[in-house]
Amino acid sequence: MQTAEIRRRFLAHFEAAGHTVVPSAPLLVDDPNLLFVNAGMVPFKPYFLGQETPPYDTATSVQKCVRTLDIEEVGKTTRHGTFFQMNGNFSFGQYFKEGAITHAWRLVTGHVDDGGLGFDADSVWVTVLEGDHESRELWRSVAGLPDERIQDRDLNDNYWHMGVPGPGGPCSEIYIDRGPEYGPDGGPVVDEDRFLEIWNLVFMQEEITNVRAKDQFDVVGPLPSQNIDTGMGLERVAYLLQGKQNLYEIDDVFPVIERASELTGRRYGANHDDDVRFRVVADHVRSGLMLMGDGVTPGNESRGYVLRRLLRRAVRSMRLLGFEDPALPELLPVSKERMKASYPELEADFARIEQVAYAEEDAFRSTLGKGTQIFDVAAQKVKADGGTGLSGEAAFTLHDTYGFPIDLTLEMAQEQGLSVDADGFRALMAEQRARAKADAKAKKGVHSDTHAYRAALDANGPTDWQAYTTLSTESRVLALLSQGEAVPALTAGSIGEVVLDRTPFYAESGGQNADAGTLTWSGHGGGTAEVLDVQRPIKGLVVHQVRVLEGELVVDEQLSADVDPEWRLGARQAHSGTHVVHAALREVLGPTALQSGSYNRPGYLRLDFGWSGALSPEQLHEVEHVSNRALR
Repeated sequence: MQTAEIRRRFLAHFEAAGHTVVPSAPLLVDDPNLLFVNAGMVPFKPYFLGQETPPYDTATSVQKCVRTLDIEEVGKTTRHGTFFQMNGNFSFGQYFKEGAITHAWRLVTGHVDDGGLGFDADSVWVTVLEGDHESRELWRSVAGLPDERIQDRDLNDNYWHMGVPGPGGPCSEIYIDRGPEYGPDGGPVVDEDRFLEIWNLVFMQEEITNVRAKDQFDVVGPLPSQNIDTGMGLERVAYLLQGKQNLYEIDDVFPVIERASELTGRRYGANHDDDVRFRVVADHVRSGLMLMGDGVTPGNESRGYVLRRLLRRAVRSMRLLGFEDPALPELLPVSKERMKASYPELEADFARIEQVAYAEEDAFRSTLGKGTQIFDVAAQKVKADGGTGLSGEAAFTLHDTYGFPIDLTLEMAQEQGLSVDADGFRALMAEQRARAKADAKAKKGVHSDTHAYRAALDANGPTDWQAYTTLSTESRVLALLSQGEAVPALTAGSIGEVVLDRTPFYAESGGQNADAGTLTWSGHGGGTAEVLDVQRPIKGLVVHQVRVLEGELVVDEQLSADVDPEWRLGARQAHSGTHVVHAALREVLGPTALQSGSYNRPGYLRLDFGWSGALSPEQLHEVEHVSNRALR
């Protein structure tokens, strides 16, 4: 039975039972605790917590999921994978244990001709949380299971939560006995290779917090209603029904391995090391496809870094298998062809997806060629000197000079039997960030030592900032600073910093440059200073970097602070312009052309956005056209 057909049968079974079919949510999730959707119930979490009212009493879905904690283990075993699909049915106070067990039993053991999955009832075993006598009795009465095929397990095995604060509850897991050739008898408590879990029925009934371990957490209290959340691993069911050994051999995954085998001339199943690489390729190509389909682009932070790592591990594994040419153009279309039956949007959006992926491979191939040579030399030197580990300095050089990510250095070192001083690498990275931050502050006249700013704030309170209401204020000088230290005066020709009690000057923020203008005073013979920059070095304090053009500026001086109105107008227009251009980019390129930074000053604007390569002349012309149309 094809994977897409299993998916269809699952949804049809629950739709016939009155459940609303809910499409899979995107892999990107608006949850501070999660990088990606990692379980089928994640999109329904607000309903389980009572934060939102569900628009239906019961629902069913096949949810795309990605888990990234075990990326290094992918391929080494046949159990680990990053992308998977979770079939689920959900009840929000409508039915509880009896309903969940009845629905599951009918689908698992129902005849294929009647829309069921056709598993032999005699092959089914279940587990329940020890002490959950109600669930044990329901499995006896609903399914007719004998007592010996209903096994008790503890919180580690039969209590479900996401590993973070949220909903949880006891669960009952359904296993299929694969036969004596896969291991000893005795049920899942004896051997979980022979007895393979396919479905977890979670009886969601309480909110938990302070999660310390799988079996260590605090219960806040009962949920507003008793709910059902179930998760059936689609890939696991597929390899059981297709007579395969593991998830890498099912119809949605194995064609990528077949194509990789054709390209490399190596056979899957002939060599353990090669098999690991084939599995890495198959998993990561499919995971990368699905992430890019949901709008993730490769980058150096967060979700973008996960995608970059997956794609680069796939490319490198192909090189280790002996294939030196670009690999993703050969493999990604194969995965798309298999996955489009369930996710037709992949076909419609494939032009964008392949553009992103192939640009990432091109960049990595250049990095890999240079960095591998440097790594090999460093590794040979370590071995020649009788050492067992690569220094943090060597790993940092690979990263800083050649763009070699640390996880790749760790992986390559492990392959050669070497360790890496990861702590030393992180220390050097922290030093580099600190230097860059200090340098950026110094260029803005803002010093990393903030004691003088803190003293000014403590003595006088926060700046009365009036940039949104006026272009001119009568102000008093509260403090003068030079080279980060308080001084009594600034003389003609000098550059220093001025703290005023109130100011009309816009301090640089939101990508908009600071205002320009003048400070003018009549006391002590009078004078004028040109405002060069305005910053907020600490919260609440606005600091003006100035050049004194004439006279002497002293503490307590009364002065007029005046913004150049033409400068402000030009900066505002540039700032508005970036929003217009961003909107035009999203209209022309699509919703994944997301702003990642901007800089605006009079007569100039810069909009940073993540994309896979240079825009074509046609795209640039269209962006210009859309922008001008909006302005008109």
